Amino acid sequence: MKNPTQLPWIAAACLAAMAAQVRADAVTDWNTVAGDLVVQAKMGTPPANRLMAIVQTAVHEAVADAQQQRGESAAVAGAAAVAAANRATLAKLLPQQEAAITTAYQAAIAKLGDSPATTAGIAAGEQAAARVLAWRANDGAAAADRYRPHAAPGAFVPTTAVAAPHWPQRKPWVLADAAQFRPGPPPALNSSQWARDYNEVKAVGAKASQQRTAEQTEAARFWEFSLPPIYHAVVRSVALSPGRSIEQNARLFAAASQAMDDALISVMDAKYHYGFWRPVTAIRNGDRDDNPATEIDAGWAPLIDNPGHPEYPSAHSILAGALGELLKAEVGTGRMPELATNSPTANFATRRWSTVDAFMQEVANARVWEGIHYRTSTEVGLSMGRSIGALAATRVARPPSDSAVPQAANR
Repeated sequence: MKNPTQLPWIAAACLAAMAAQVRADAVTDWNTVAGDLVVQAKMGTPPANRLMAIVQTAVHEAVADAQQQRGESAAVAGAAAVAAANRATLAKLLPQQEAAITTAYQAAIAKLGDSPATTAGIAAGEQAAARVLAWRANDGAAAADRYRPHAAPGAFVPTTAVAAPHWPQRKPWVLADAAQFRPGPPPALNSSQWARDYNEVKAVGAKASQQRTAEQTEAARFWEFSLPPIYHAVVRSVALSPGRSIEQNARLFAAASQAMDDALISVMDAKYHYGFWRPVTAIRNGDRDDNPATEIDAGWAPLIDNPGHPEYPSAHSILAGALGELLKAEVGTGRMPELATNSPTANFATRRWSTVDAFMQEVANARVWEGIHYRTSTEVGLSMGRSIGALAATRVARPPSDSAVPQAANR
């Protein structure tokens, strides 16, 4: 159970999200609630994205099932289904947050009133959640850790606990397998491309860099945060556009969360396949790469702490690429709304982008400015992400009616 002193704060945050009225619907409200609960649970980025994919897929199923109602009853049933699907999945995956989940759920249902439509919606949400939870119960997230580090020039050397080495064993949502978009290897250590990457991050990614601008430092600190809310807020920039339906938003968040979860499965496959070293290891051992254009700096340190997984490719970049490509497909030829999100690692400052490409490129740039990635890794990550996002835009994975085997259906 989470520290009881934190529960009132969590419950208050959930209630505040549920009270938002500006063009919001049950899907966007509950997406905010789920994201807040994930942050409070202090989950790692890969398991947090898995959780959000399960939750949003259940919501997608619940809304589809609830639409058997008509007229005003359909709206009530849909909202009740969303609430029930969130409650059931979150309670299963975040049992330590039960009090906050129950508070948010009761507030949502109380607003709908007691009616046959509410009852039908609750049943639809609970049944959808049960199907999705059963379908994803054995997706490999609990697989054994078989990773063992090794030492050689170019090899990843962990500087903290190793994160998600078993993630490539997981069952994806829309990908055929974890290696579907596995890229070629990182640059050879004796290449000019490696020297370019090395010297760029050495100059602009150092903790005390004199070449990184104040604006670049702000962006770097902003994107130090990697949990789902920083990306799901960008999705809400589109979901809150006028005229969108609860069905459209349920599908959008299901597609986005599945794409991001698959992106992390894909990038962890590549990371642990190649096991490439982080800049801090490379630069402190710059005399061991047999490249005359890279000079050692034994005291070099990055702006932020290193993540606990190999460098190549960039996980933040693959997430941004997947989400960006999906949002482009969602908006199509229409006008892309201003994209915005905030970050707790930047004092909850808000950053905004007028185009998807600007958003994606900032995320990629930030990882170099933070001192934890090379330029090539961010470019490869964006490319992988775009491929995954394009695929997720065409198909949302759905459980079979008996939840016995996985399937992906066109919607």
